[in-house]
Amino acid sequence: MALVAALNNAVAAPASRKVPRIPFAERFEVTQHGGMARAANSSITCRKAVVKAAARCTQARAGRGVNGDYEMFYTDVDKDPNTYNSSRAELRLPAGSRVSHARLYWGGNLRAGEQKPHKDNRRVLIAEPGGQYKEVLADTVTGHRTSARTDAFQASSDVTPLVRDSGSGSYTVAQINISRGRSTAGAWGGWTLVVAYENQREPLRHLALWDGFENIAPGRRRSVTVKGPRIPAGASGRVGLVAYDGDRGAGGDALSVGTDRRATARMSDSANPRNDVANSTITTLGRSDGNREPAYRNTLGYDSDVFDIKPALRAGGSRTTVRLGTTKDSFQAGALFLQTDARR
Repeated sequence: MALVAALNNAVAAPASRKVPRIPFAERFEVTQHGGMARAANSSITCRKAVVKAAARCTQARAGRGVNGDYEMFYTDVDKDPNTYNSSRAELRLPAGSRVSHARLYWGGNLRAGEQKPHKDNRRVLIAEPGGQYKEVLADTVTGHRTSARTDAFQASSDVTPLVRDSGSGSYTVAQINISRGRSTAGAWGGWTLVVAYENQREPLRHLALWDGFENIAPGRRRSVTVKGPRIPAGASGRVGLVAYDGDRGAGGDALSVGTDRRATARMSDSANPRNDVANSTITTLGRSDGNREPAYRNTLGYDSDVFDIKPALRAGGSRTTVRLGTTKDSFQAGALFLQTDARR
Protein backbone atom coordinates (compact mmCIF):
# COMPACT_ATOMS: atom_id res chain seq x y z
CA MET A 1 0.00 0.00 0.00
CA ALA A 2 1.19 3.50 -0.76
CA LEU A 3 1.31 6.10 1.98
CA VAL A 4 -1.09 9.04 1.63
CA ALA A 5 -1.53 12.38 3.35
CA ALA A 6 -2.29 12.73 7.04
CA LEU A 7 -5.85 12.84 8.31
CA ASN A 8 -7.23 16.34 8.14
CA ASN A 9 -8.02 16.46 11.84
CA ALA A 10 -4.65 15.11 13.03
CA VAL A 11 -2.65 17.54 15.15
CA ALA A 12 0.65 17.15 16.92
CA ALA A 13 0.55 16.18 20.56
CA PRO A 14 2.50 17.94 23.29
CA ALA A 15 5.90 16.45 23.96
CA SER A 16 5.93 13.11 25.75
CA ARG A 17 6.10 13.33 29.49
CA LYS A 18 7.73 10.81 31.80
CA VAL A 19 5.13 10.54 34.53
CA PRO A 20 4.33 7.71 36.97
CA ARG A 21 0.63 7.84 36.06
CA ILE A 22 -1.96 9.67 34.01
CA PRO A 23 -5.25 9.48 35.97
CA PHE A 24 -8.33 8.34 34.09
CA ALA A 25 -10.62 11.10 32.82
CA GLU A 26 -13.78 11.16 30.74
CA ARG A 27 -13.14 11.38 27.02
CA PHE A 28 -16.68 11.07 25.62
CA GLU A 29 -20.17 10.68 27.07
CA VAL A 30 -23.68 10.63 25.61
CA THR A 31 -27.15 9.15 26.19
CA GLN A 32 -28.72 8.02 22.95
CA HIS A 33 -30.19 5.07 21.08
CA GLY A 34 -27.15 3.07 20.02
CA GLY A 35 -24.12 1.41 21.55
CA MET A 36 -20.35 0.89 21.63
CA ALA A 37 -18.25 -1.17 19.23
CA ARG A 38 -14.55 -1.77 18.87
CA ALA A 39 -11.87 -3.40 16.74
CA ALA A 40 -8.49 -4.39 18.18
CA ASN A 41 -5.35 -6.40 17.61
CA SER A 42 -1.83 -6.90 18.89
CA SER A 43 1.19 -5.78 16.84
CA ILE A 44 3.93 -8.10 18.07
CA THR A 45 4.16 -11.81 18.88
CA CYS A 46 6.69 -14.48 19.73
CA ARG A 47 9.30 -15.75 17.25
CA LYS A 48 11.09 -18.39 19.33
CA ALA A 49 11.35 -19.53 22.93
CA VAL A 50 14.46 -18.49 24.84
CA VAL A 51 13.54 -20.11 28.17
CA LYS A 52 13.98 -23.87 28.27
CA ALA A 53 10.70 -24.60 30.02
CA ALA A 54 8.64 -22.40 27.66
CA ALA A 55 6.22 -23.94 25.17
CA ARG A 56 6.84 -23.67 21.46
CA CYS A 57 5.86 -20.36 19.98
CA THR A 58 2.94 -21.82 18.02
CA GLN A 59 1.60 -23.33 21.24
CA ALA A 60 2.01 -20.07 23.15
CA ARG A 61 0.03 -18.14 20.56
CA ALA A 62 -2.84 -20.57 20.96
CA GLY A 63 -2.67 -21.06 24.72
CA ARG A 64 -0.40 -20.48 27.67
CA GLY A 65 2.78 -18.43 27.50
CA VAL A 66 4.25 -15.10 28.66
CA ASN A 67 6.22 -12.63 26.56
CA GLY A 68 9.30 -12.63 28.79
CA ASP A 69 10.00 -16.23 27.77
CA TYR A 70 10.30 -15.47 24.06
CA GLU A 71 12.15 -13.44 21.49
CA MET A 72 9.39 -11.15 20.23
CA PHE A 73 8.99 -9.93 16.65
CA TYR A 74 6.45 -7.80 14.79
CA THR A 75 3.32 -9.00 13.05
CA ASP A 76 3.17 -7.56 9.53
CA VAL A 77 0.16 -8.53 7.42
CA ASP A 78 0.03 -5.79 4.78
CA LYS A 79 2.89 -6.82 2.45
CA ASP A 80 3.93 -3.16 2.28
CA PRO A 81 7.74 -2.71 2.29
CA ASN A 82 7.29 0.73 3.88
CA THR A 83 5.91 -0.74 7.14
CA TYR A 84 7.57 -3.03 9.67
CA ASN A 85 4.50 -3.87 11.78
CA SER A 86 0.83 -4.08 10.90
CA SER A 87 -2.30 -5.97 11.93
CA ARG A 88 -6.01 -5.93 11.05
CA ALA A 89 -9.33 -6.26 12.80
CA GLU A 90 -12.95 -5.92 11.74
CA LEU A 91 -15.24 -3.22 13.11
CA ARG A 92 -18.88 -4.32 13.12
CA LEU A 93 -21.62 -1.69 13.30
CA PRO A 94 -25.35 -2.47 13.04
CA ALA A 95 -26.96 -1.45 9.75
CA GLY A 96 -28.22 2.12 9.77
CA SER A 97 -25.75 3.30 12.44
CA ARG A 98 -24.14 6.74 12.51
CA VAL A 99 -20.76 7.10 14.23
CA SER A 100 -20.90 9.60 17.10
CA HIS A 101 -17.29 9.29 18.22
CA ALA A 102 -14.30 7.14 17.25
CA ARG A 103 -10.93 7.09 19.00
CA LEU A 104 -7.85 5.07 18.14
CA TYR A 105 -5.59 3.95 21.00
CA TRP A 106 -2.13 2.49 20.50
CA GLY A 107 0.76 1.65 22.77
CA GLY A 108 3.43 -0.76 23.89
CA ASN A 109 6.82 -1.26 25.47
CA LEU A 110 9.72 0.78 24.09
CA ARG A 111 12.42 -1.21 25.87
CA ALA A 112 13.10 -4.93 25.38
CA GLY A 113 15.91 -6.09 23.12
CA GLU A 114 16.27 -2.49 21.99
CA GLN A 115 15.26 1.01 23.16
CA LYS A 116 12.84 2.75 20.81
CA PRO A 117 12.82 6.58 20.68
CA HIS A 118 9.98 8.36 22.49
CA LYS A 119 9.52 10.84 19.65
CA ASP A 120 7.89 8.15 17.51
CA ASN A 121 5.13 7.36 20.02
CA ARG A 122 2.75 9.94 18.58
CA ARG A 123 2.53 8.62 15.00
CA VAL A 124 0.78 5.58 13.46
CA LEU A 125 -0.78 4.66 10.15
CA ILE A 126 -4.37 3.54 9.63
CA ALA A 127 -6.13 2.18 6.55
CA GLU A 128 -9.92 2.07 6.43
CA PRO A 129 -11.74 -0.84 4.69
CA GLY A 130 -10.50 -0.90 1.12
CA GLY A 131 -8.42 2.25 1.63
CA GLN A 132 -4.80 3.28 1.77
CA TYR A 133 -2.75 4.27 4.79
CA LYS A 134 -3.26 7.66 6.36
CA GLU A 135 -0.97 9.13 8.99
CA VAL A 136 -2.52 9.70 12.41
CA LEU A 137 -0.87 11.91 15.01
CA ALA A 138 -1.80 11.72 18.68
CA ASP A 139 -4.10 14.58 19.68
CA THR A 140 -3.63 13.98 23.38
CA VAL A 141 -0.66 13.71 25.72
CA THR A 142 1.46 10.71 24.89
CA GLY A 143 2.23 9.31 28.31
CA HIS A 144 4.90 6.82 29.14
CA ARG A 145 6.02 5.24 32.37
CA THR A 146 9.67 4.43 32.79
CA SER A 147 10.85 1.80 35.26
CA ALA A 148 14.02 -0.22 35.69
CA ARG A 149 12.76 -2.82 33.20
CA THR A 150 10.18 -1.18 30.93
CA ASP A 151 9.36 2.02 29.11
CA ALA A 152 5.65 1.76 28.33
CA PHE A 153 3.37 4.27 26.61
CA GLN A 154 -0.09 4.86 25.20
CA ALA A 155 -1.21 7.48 22.70
CA SER A 156 -4.59 8.17 21.10
CA SER A 157 -6.34 10.26 18.47
CA ASP A 158 -9.85 11.23 17.42
CA VAL A 159 -10.56 9.50 14.11
CA THR A 160 -14.31 10.16 13.99
CA PRO A 161 -14.44 11.61 10.42
CA LEU A 162 -12.56 8.64 8.97
CA VAL A 163 -14.69 5.98 10.68
CA ARG A 164 -17.94 7.88 10.08
CA ASP A 165 -17.22 7.92 6.34
CA SER A 166 -15.88 4.35 6.18
CA GLY A 167 -18.21 2.45 8.52
CA SER A 168 -17.97 -1.27 9.12
CA GLY A 169 -15.16 -3.39 7.79
CA SER A 170 -11.54 -4.33 8.28
CA TYR A 171 -9.17 -1.63 9.58
CA THR A 172 -5.38 -1.98 9.42
CA VAL A 173 -3.05 -0.18 11.84
CA ALA A 174 0.71 -0.04 11.28
CA GLN A 175 3.98 1.42 12.54
CA ILE A 176 3.24 1.34 16.29
CA ASN A 177 6.43 2.25 18.14
CA ILE A 178 7.18 -1.05 19.89
CA SER A 179 10.51 -2.60 20.82
CA ARG A 180 11.24 -6.06 19.45
CA GLY A 181 13.58 -8.62 21.00
CA ARG A 182 13.67 -10.14 24.44
CA SER A 183 13.92 -9.08 28.07
CA THR A 184 12.61 -10.57 31.31
CA ALA A 185 9.86 -7.93 31.28
CA GLY A 186 8.94 -8.81 27.70
CA ALA A 187 7.84 -6.90 24.62
CA TRP A 188 4.19 -6.09 23.96
CA GLY A 189 1.91 -3.70 22.12
CA GLY A 190 -1.24 -3.23 20.07
CA TRP A 191 -4.17 -1.00 19.17
CA THR A 192 -7.89 -0.59 19.82
CA LEU A 193 -10.43 1.44 17.85
CA VAL A 194 -13.35 2.38 20.15
CA VAL A 195 -16.55 3.61 18.47
CA ALA A 196 -19.77 5.06 19.89
CA TYR A 197 -22.65 4.89 17.41
CA GLU A 198 -26.24 6.11 17.18
CA ASN A 199 -28.96 3.80 15.92
CA GLN A 200 -32.68 4.38 16.49
CA ARG A 201 -33.39 0.64 16.29
CA GLU A 202 -31.38 -0.01 19.46
CA PRO A 203 -32.32 0.71 23.11
CA LEU A 204 -31.67 4.04 24.80
CA ARG A 205 -28.23 3.70 26.38
CA HIS A 206 -25.68 5.70 28.30
CA LEU A 207 -22.29 5.51 26.59
CA ALA A 208 -19.02 6.64 28.14
CA LEU A 209 -15.33 6.44 27.23
CA TRP A 210 -12.57 7.11 29.78
CA ASP A 211 -8.82 6.94 29.31
CA GLY A 212 -5.51 7.54 31.06
CA PHE A 213 -2.43 5.47 31.77
CA GLU A 214 -2.44 3.73 35.12
CA ASN A 215 0.03 1.17 36.41
CA ILE A 216 -2.03 -1.42 38.28
CA ALA A 217 0.35 -3.03 40.74
CA PRO A 218 -0.22 -4.88 44.04
CA GLY A 219 -1.65 -2.38 46.52
CA ARG A 220 -2.50 0.16 43.81
CA ARG A 221 -6.22 -0.08 43.08
CA ARG A 222 -7.84 2.36 40.67
CA SER A 223 -11.51 3.14 40.08
CA VAL A 224 -13.65 5.12 37.66
CA THR A 225 -17.21 6.23 38.51
CA VAL A 226 -19.51 7.06 35.61
CA LYS A 227 -22.63 9.07 36.43
CA GLY A 228 -25.55 8.72 34.04
CA PRO A 229 -29.34 8.49 33.86
CA ARG A 230 -31.26 6.07 36.05
CA ILE A 231 -30.85 2.41 35.17
CA PRO A 232 -34.14 0.58 34.38
CA ALA A 233 -35.13 -2.80 35.80
CA GLY A 234 -33.63 -5.70 33.87
CA ALA A 235 -31.02 -3.45 32.27
CA SER A 236 -28.13 -4.82 30.28
CA GLY A 237 -24.65 -3.39 29.95
CA ARG A 238 -21.06 -3.93 28.92
CA VAL A 239 -17.65 -2.67 29.96
CA GLY A 240 -14.54 -2.71 27.81
CA LEU A 241 -10.94 -2.66 29.04
CA VAL A 242 -7.74 -1.85 27.14
CA ALA A 243 -4.65 -3.01 29.05
CA TYR A 244 -0.97 -3.74 28.51
CA ASP A 245 1.48 -6.36 29.81
CA GLY A 246 -1.00 -8.68 31.46
CA ASP A 247 0.60 -12.13 31.66
CA ARG A 248 -1.61 -15.16 31.17
CA GLY A 249 -1.62 -17.44 34.18
CA ALA A 250 0.13 -15.00 36.55
CA GLY A 251 -3.19 -14.28 38.27
CA GLY A 252 -4.29 -11.83 40.90
CA ASP A 253 -5.69 -9.17 38.56
CA ALA A 254 -9.38 -8.32 38.71
CA LEU A 255 -12.00 -5.99 37.23
CA SER A 256 -15.08 -5.27 39.34
CA VAL A 257 -18.27 -3.33 38.60
CA GLY A 258 -20.90 -1.99 40.97
CA THR A 259 -23.87 0.38 40.89
CA ASP A 260 -24.25 3.14 43.47
CA ARG A 261 -23.37 1.66 46.86
CA ARG A 262 -24.10 -1.91 45.91
CA ALA A 263 -21.21 -4.33 46.42
CA THR A 264 -19.10 -4.68 43.31
CA ALA A 265 -19.16 -7.89 41.27
CA ARG A 266 -15.99 -9.34 39.76
CA MET A 267 -16.12 -9.71 36.01
CA SER A 268 -15.30 -13.05 34.41
CA ASP A 269 -16.26 -15.20 31.46
CA SER A 270 -15.08 -18.31 29.63
CA ALA A 271 -11.96 -16.52 28.32
CA ASN A 272 -11.15 -14.31 31.32
CA PRO A 273 -11.03 -15.88 34.81
CA ARG A 274 -12.17 -13.62 37.63
CA ASN A 275 -8.62 -13.71 39.04
CA ASP A 276 -6.81 -13.20 35.71
CA VAL A 277 -8.66 -10.67 33.55
CA ALA A 278 -5.47 -9.10 32.15
CA ASN A 279 -4.47 -12.35 30.49
CA SER A 280 -3.44 -11.36 26.94
CA THR A 281 -6.80 -11.77 25.20
CA ILE A 282 -8.96 -9.88 22.69
CA THR A 283 -12.47 -11.09 23.47
CA THR A 284 -16.13 -10.10 23.47
CA LEU A 285 -18.33 -11.69 26.12
CA GLY A 286 -15.96 -14.61 26.53
CA ARG A 287 -15.36 -15.35 22.86
CA SER A 288 -12.05 -14.66 21.17
CA ASP A 289 -12.50 -12.09 18.41
CA GLY A 290 -11.57 -14.15 15.40
CA ASN A 291 -12.23 -11.40 12.87
CA ARG A 292 -8.56 -10.32 13.09
CA GLU A 293 -5.35 -10.90 11.18
CA PRO A 294 -3.45 -12.45 12.84
CA ALA A 295 -6.03 -13.90 15.24
CA TYR A 296 -3.82 -15.31 18.01
CA ARG A 297 -5.76 -16.30 21.12
CA ASN A 298 -2.79 -15.36 23.30
CA THR A 299 -1.54 -11.88 22.36
CA LEU A 300 1.41 -12.17 24.76
CA GLY A 301 0.82 -8.89 26.55
CA TYR A 302 -2.12 -7.00 25.03
CA ASP A 303 -5.74 -7.00 26.27
CA SER A 304 -8.86 -5.54 24.69
CA ASP A 305 -11.83 -7.26 26.31
CA VAL A 306 -15.57 -6.61 26.56
CA PHE A 307 -17.49 -8.00 29.56
CA ASP A 308 -21.21 -8.45 30.32
CA ILE A 309 -22.03 -6.34 33.41
CA LYS A 310 -25.77 -7.07 33.65
CA PRO A 311 -25.42 -8.88 37.03
CA ALA A 312 -23.76 -5.77 38.50
CA LEU A 313 -26.44 -3.27 37.43
CA ARG A 314 -29.00 -2.12 39.98
CA ALA A 315 -32.41 -0.77 38.94
CA GLY A 316 -32.73 2.89 39.83
CA GLY A 317 -28.99 3.42 40.21
CA SER A 318 -27.20 6.21 38.38
CA ARG A 319 -23.52 5.74 39.30
CA THR A 320 -21.58 2.82 37.85
CA THR A 321 -18.14 2.22 39.33
CA VAL A 322 -15.43 0.18 37.62
CA ARG A 323 -12.50 -0.95 39.80
CA LEU A 324 -9.15 -2.42 38.79
CA GLY A 325 -6.75 -4.13 41.15
CA THR A 326 -4.21 -6.92 41.46
CA THR A 327 -2.48 -8.97 44.12
CA LYS A 328 0.23 -10.41 41.84
CA ASP A 329 0.53 -9.55 38.17
CA SER A 330 1.11 -5.87 37.40
CA PHE A 331 -0.33 -4.36 34.21
CA GLN A 332 -1.10 -0.96 32.68
CA ALA A 333 -4.67 0.18 32.05
CA GLY A 334 -5.20 2.54 29.13
CA ALA A 335 -8.93 2.87 28.44
CA LEU A 336 -12.37 1.89 29.73
CA PHE A 337 -15.63 2.13 27.80
CA LEU A 338 -19.08 1.58 29.29
CA GLN A 339 -22.51 0.90 27.82
CA THR A 340 -25.62 0.68 30.04
CA ASP A 341 -29.33 0.74 29.30
CA ALA A 342 -30.95 4.01 30.36
CA ARG A 343 -34.38 4.90 31.70
CA ARG A 344 -36.45 7.28 29.58
